[in-house]
Amino acid sequence: MTDIPAIRRLDARDPDFLPTLDALLAFESGADARIDAAVTEILQAVRTTGDAAVIEYTRRFDQVDARSMAALELPRSELTTALDGLSVEQREALRLAADRVRIYHERQLLESWSYTEADGTRLGQKVTPLDRVGLYVPGGRAAYPSSVLMNAIPAKVAGVGELIMVVPTPRGEKNALVLAAAAITGVDRVFTIGGAQAVAALAYGTQTLPQVDKIVGPGNAYVAEAKRRVFGTVGIDMVAGPSEVLVISDGSGHADWVAMDLFAQAEHDELAQSILLCTDASFIDAVAASIARLLPTMPRRDTIAASLANRGALIHVESIEQACAIANRIAPEHLELSLDDAERWIDHIRHAGAIFVGHWSVEALGDYCAGPNHVLPTMRSARFSSPLGVYDFQKRTSIIQVSEAGAQTLGKVASALAHGEGLQAHARSAEMRVRG
Repeated sequence: MTDIPAIRRLDARDPDFLPTLDALLAFESGADARIDAAVTEILQAVRTTGDAAVIEYTRRFDQVDARSMAALELPRSELTTALDGLSVEQREALRLAADRVRIYHERQLLESWSYTEADGTRLGQKVTPLDRVGLYVPGGRAAYPSSVLMNAIPAKVAGVGELIMVVPTPRGEKNALVLAAAAITGVDRVFTIGGAQAVAALAYGTQTLPQVDKIVGPGNAYVAEAKRRVFGTVGIDMVAGPSEVLVISDGSGHADWVAMDLFAQAEHDELAQSILLCTDASFIDAVAASIARLLPTMPRRDTIAASLANRGALIHVESIEQACAIANRIAPEHLELSLDDAERWIDHIRHAGAIFVGHWSVEALGDYCAGPNHVLPTMRSARFSSPLGVYDFQKRTSIIQVSEAGAQTLGKVASALAHGEGLQAHARSAEMRVRG
């Protein structure tokens, strides 16, 4: 039986609390030398030889032999067959989740706009969907159909011209739910490739797989490092860190619920982070007791125990105001307001990927079917970034149509500023539009 994790207990009143908290939050996401070297080799090989390199790495890493890239592309019929082969319960759950995600994201669509000034000058912004996007989806047993929904649907709502999904199939093992999700969301092409080689193929293009404009979707350390390295050649969604949840409690909830919500993040990864901030010391004791009682029943108990011991914490705070201030310092991926009067505290939170309001708004619902995107900023990046959305698949172009009358004023302004910067050609270019 797994030992009960020695989850740390902290008190926000302690003089060394903030340095202790900052040390707990610290996480270095950089790749080690072995990963860096492997990714460098793979990117260069795929960039140089294209299909041949992807086929060779797929044989070496996934034990899948293919004579051509065409053999690694799935026909549309295989996706629809996977969908039809699901149980009624799974198929309807997938459709309902997809519908909810689509309805939510349709509200995010940006539109072009412009305005005309008194002198006839027109200024505006043109919004255009990306032409082609690559979606990386983990494959084999570690398969996540929810990732397909959360990445593919906003891309399709945005109007992306072509969506290409890559998913590894180690030893030929395909996940029916992932393929079914691709069918439901309208993914255009699916290649059974993965790892850094799949990222390279999407970023640089090969003889068979066209270059994309942006790569989205989660993956292992090799995938993350490859995405980091190809950024600039193509866009990426983010380089995500381990999953995080922060629960703020006033002791009004159920201790078992809170413990399981902490488990739900901890089971992802030994580096995942689960933290409770609570004003009631006796409720913290009750949550600790629930952890001890429920942990042995969990199939992924070893991972949960390691996560809670390494990066988890139960923290006593003096007030909900203080809890919100600490939450803003943490800037968590997921924040649960497990409070009786949860709604009144929403405006106190400035930094969080997603806020779950009230005892019934469990984070797991957000992962699958609530509607908002589950691709969220981690590692305190919620201070400056946002959830994945339709806007990540649209680009904005400025429209500048200066009238002759407008050029008389703007030309003089630009000339003065350009001379001040020592850029005489800029100044002369503007001055030539000024009459007399």
